[in-house]
This record gives sequence, structure tokens and C-alpha cells, in this order.
Amino acid sequence: MNPSLLGKKIKEARLAKKMTQKEVVGNFITRNMLSQIESGNAMPSLKTLKYLSQVLDLPDLILKEETLPAYTQLQDAKELLRKKNYQELIEKYSAYPQEFRDEFPAMLALACLGFAKQLITAGQLPDAASLLKNAIFFSSKGLYANSSLKTESILLLQEIAEKLGSYYLQLSASHPFFEEGKNSHKNKEENES
Repeated sequence: MNPSLLGKKIKEARLAKKMTQKEVVGNFITRNMLSQIESGNAMPSLKTLKYLSQVLDLPDLILKEETLPAYTQLQDAKELLRKKNYQELIEKYSAYPQEFRDEFPAMLALACLGFAKQLITAGQLPDAASLLKNAIFFSSKGLYANSSLKTESILLLQEIAEKLGSYYLQLSASHPFFEEGKNSHKNKEENES
């Protein structure tokens, strides 16, 4: 269930029971968190979802068994992102559950950018460039498309391209193989004259 529909369902149940947000949350979550959930701006944890289903007498609010694995994956991906385990998130969720086709591209874009920055620091520019291309792709997808993230990725990719271009030019200028190639090309021209 997407966050907007879930939030709407929770709010409707709360209003039907004539409960305030403060009454619903008790000491379990904050009123602000419930407000974000009801507006579709936050996805509750499974624990919070169970709590809300009990308080609001909504047994169907608990996720269906076929949806539970995708929901669990979403929570796991969020935790990996919070811990900055970018590489693990990318490896585990490049093929993400379609129930969350808006959330996963946003997280993958952040993970690709974060991991690319780590690789740039480590001097692994070609791998970082590949990740930045993925960050650009994912940052354009879904409800949470992020033009700032896309722009940052493009700028970093341009910096890498410039650094790599300079590196390969220097490499070719100083490598004996290229010197031999230049000399043989020069000799060939002289022989033809």
C-alpha cells in the first residue's frame, strides 16, 4: 500500500472514531509523526503500523502476507541508507519491489551518489563515474525525483571526466609505446616525402 493511501485510511479511521491525533499516539509515537503518516509524507515502521491498527481497530491495516516482504525490504533499505551502507543497499535493491517504485529510486539515487563520493575519495574514479550515471538515472524516477541530487551528480561526473581526461592525456604523452608510435608515424611521413 502506498504511503498516501495508507495515511488516508489511518486518518479516516481516526476521524470515524472521533479521536484526536494526541489520543491515537499516546506514548508510542509523536503527534508530528502521525501527522506525517496521515499526510502520506512518512511510511510507518511495521511496529507502528501494528500499534495503529490496534488503536484504530483496523485489522486490515496490517499488511497482507504478500506485501509484507516488500515492506520489510523498504524498512531494511531505509536503515542501510541511514547507516550509510550505500554499497550494500545498491547490491541488495537494484531490483526493487514494484509496490515501492517511488521510494526505492529515491533511496538508490542517494546511495549511488553517496557511494560515488566514497569512491572519489579513494581515487576510484571510473567506478565512481558509473555510480554517478546511476544516480542521475534514479534521481529522475518516481514521485520523489530530485533535481538537486541529479545536478550534483552531473557536476561530479563532469569533474571526474575532466580528471580522467587529463590523466589519460598525461599517460599517453609519457608512455614509450606512444613515443614509438609518434616516431614511426613521423618516419613514415618523411619516407613518403
